[in-house]
Amino acid sequence: MLAGARAALAEVFGFQDFRPGQEAVVASLLAGRDTLAVMPTGAGKSLCFQLPAVIDDGLTVVVSPLIALMDDQVRGLRLQGVAAGALHSGRSREDNAETWRDAMAGRLRLLYAAPERLMLDGVMDGLSRIRLSRIVVDEAHCISRWGHAFRPEYLALPKLRARFPGVPVAAFTATADAPTRRDIVEILCGGDAAEFVFGFDRPNLTIRIAEKRDPLRQVLAILDDHRGQSGIVYRLSRKSVEETAADLVRQGYTALPYHAGMPAEVRAENQDRFVSEDGIVMVATIAFGMGIDKPDVRFVVHVDLPSSVEAYYQEIGRAGRDGLPSTVTMLYGLADIRQRRRFIDESDAPEEQRRVEHQRLNALLGVCETTECRRRALLRTFGEELEKPCGNCDVCLEPPEVLDGTVPAQKVLSAILRTGSRFGSGHIIDVLTGHMNDAIEQYGHDSLPTFGVGSEFDKNGWRSVVRQLVATGVVDIDTTGYGALQLGPRGRAVLKGEETVGLRRPSAAKTRRRRGDGAAAPSASPENAGLLSRLKALRLAIAQELGIPAYTVFHDRTLIELAERRPRDLDAMSSVHGVGAAKLTKFGPRFLEAIAAG
Repeated sequence: MLAGARAALAEVFGFQDFRPGQEAVVASLLAGRDTLAVMPTGAGKSLCFQLPAVIDDGLTVVVSPLIALMDDQVRGLRLQGVAAGALHSGRSREDNAETWRDAMAGRLRLLYAAPERLMLDGVMDGLSRIRLSRIVVDEAHCISRWGHAFRPEYLALPKLRARFPGVPVAAFTATADAPTRRDIVEILCGGDAAEFVFGFDRPNLTIRIAEKRDPLRQVLAILDDHRGQSGIVYRLSRKSVEETAADLVRQGYTALPYHAGMPAEVRAENQDRFVSEDGIVMVATIAFGMGIDKPDVRFVVHVDLPSSVEAYYQEIGRAGRDGLPSTVTMLYGLADIRQRRRFIDESDAPEEQRRVEHQRLNALLGVCETTECRRRALLRTFGEELEKPCGNCDVCLEPPEVLDGTVPAQKVLSAILRTGSRFGSGHIIDVLTGHMNDAIEQYGHDSLPTFGVGSEFDKNGWRSVVRQLVATGVVDIDTTGYGALQLGPRGRAVLKGEETVGLRRPSAAKTRRRRGDGAAAPSASPENAGLLSRLKALRLAIAQELGIPAYTVFHDRTLIELAERRPRDLDAMSSVHGVGAAKLTKFGPRFLEAIAAG
């Protein structure tokens, strides 16, 4: 059976071999087993259920919450000669009806559907009259209340098992910790499934985390290292999305906003431009990205702190899906921590869930403030150990100086207690640095023993110290009031000298990084760079003719290989990565003509 899978892998998808992990998952699905696969973004999880669907008789139903992703995958499959369709609210009644007729007549191999549409009685009745090969639940973490992206509409999916008891269920996700995985298997597979959890590492991503000091200037420095490349800048609020996009446009970048408050047609237009054109910077809330399979996103910037390690991992996963070098950067400060804590405390979630959300935020803060390899710290939160430092994060590339921060921490704690635990970080830092102002004079805090004792750091340095103390549980923030600093769980022990504190030495502000710190744009060798540019232009022209994203014609990796190898005929071109039989027939002659002229 796997011999047939390998043949289809080459003929239909244009790949000469499986990526790590794919073969085992494909074998499990072909054997008819209930299966959970947790695979990092860019590992090729979609192919794991698309390939068996090509080989098997019958229909594979794919449940997805993401209209953009469904349409993107259906487009790509059809270009590869695979009969696929989608049912969702973004398509016209006539288009949905035609897709449904094709499915009922046995003309489709894959049918994508949103969960709420799939669970309609009419759809369930229709599916019960045809042969189903399997049911695939994509983005399966959405079914778990412990997951970072819980979706209530997923809770109806267990009915599928009762309605189609003999049909295997396969669940796929890129992000699921142990509690979420247990939920997925219990809810979707009745507690028994073949589980495949592959490494979460994305070694092609350069990971950077920096203190938020001058966000616009910091973002511009990052974008300057990625001119002409596509990327995403994440902001927390709709207002900040609009303002940041406008600021970037004023600086000469092609930046587009995206958030749930925009008209649907404007969102769709901006998304289409991002997917289809090069060099677009999408400034967005987390409403954007989950359904976008654009392989050549070269950078992702978080200007605000994500909600958890899982959310952060999911969002940076939009960069470098083609496996080529990309950079992900997070900026964060004390205000971000306070805001995230407040969101959790003010939510309507049960107390136990709020406790778990605080723990997940703490895990992310641990990654932010680690003095070891960031990739090691990040992967450890998913239960994975990296044998040695990655050499591709800011800590590895620019190791921080670590100091014994016990005495500075005690100064902060003492200032908090002596001012009654009623003041925010700005006031506490004014006390430590001996800065006189109206509030200091009004409360008589210039007479405190801690007034002016913090001469070892300037105000920026003390902000870094306070942020690290909050992140490590030495100091806490009162989220119910005005952000007053209080002693955290470790505060008393540190103040008494029973625990020590290690801190990164606060560094001077950097207005920008060195040129060349960003990931280099993947390209052909210098002698073939001109041909690569012409092949990209041809790809864009074909994409515009067909009204599809450029990368669905061929990925950059395919074009680079074509430029380097310069095949002379269709037979030679067929061995290039990503060139399947259908695409070879559709596009091969035009690309060969361009190569011959180049």
